[in-house]
Amino acid sequence: MSVLPLVFTSGWASGINAYAVVLLLGIFGATGLSDEVPESLQRTDVLCVAAVLFLCEAVADKIPYVDSVWDTVHTVIRPISGAVVGALLAGQSGSLSDLAAGAVGGSTALASHAVKAGTRMAINTSPEPMSNFVVSLAEDLGVAGLLSFAMFYPEAAAIIAGVLLLTGLVVLLFIAQRIRRFRRRRAQRREEKRLAVQIGGPPG
Repeated sequence: MSVLPLVFTSGWASGINAYAVVLLLGIFGATGLSDEVPESLQRTDVLCVAAVLFLCEAVADKIPYVDSVWDTVHTVIRPISGAVVGALLAGQSGSLSDLAAGAVGGSTALASHAVKAGTRMAINTSPEPMSNFVVSLAEDLGVAGLLSFAMFYPEAAAIIAGVLLLTGLVVLLFIAQRIRRFRRRRAQRREEKRLAVQIGGPPG
């Protein structure tokens, strides 16, 4: 089970920025900083593609509403990436079955993606244009920092990723409840106006 913490952390990070995870893991393996990274992630072509896609996401993720469209497109890509990376990490160490590791990485990536996409949709309603840029930058730094930390302290990093994921799910649930209340109140006000017009009737 020694690779499970790294699989979990990489899954959390993949749900936020899958290309950054592939790029960072590949760099860690290629430079010899970690022996846990499979050779398939260290290939030059994989690193180049990951770098280009990471730059595309770095731009798209900081533009209001464009980020939500990007998140929608990646609803499938991020969980699959988390599952594949998890399976590759497990296959490298041999301490977990590929299927189990893929399930852990994919499900964690799906959960963190849901948190990211949901909170971004809420942030897009803010009139302040810098909100997206600040949140996106914080996500990029968080992924890079926690994944780097996981290379040396995987158990501690997994605990942090778990706390962040749980906190994000709680925040997302809170936001969803607030949105439902707002929509109910708006629908109620519209119904009250409609009834008021009907009761008043046309003049004369």
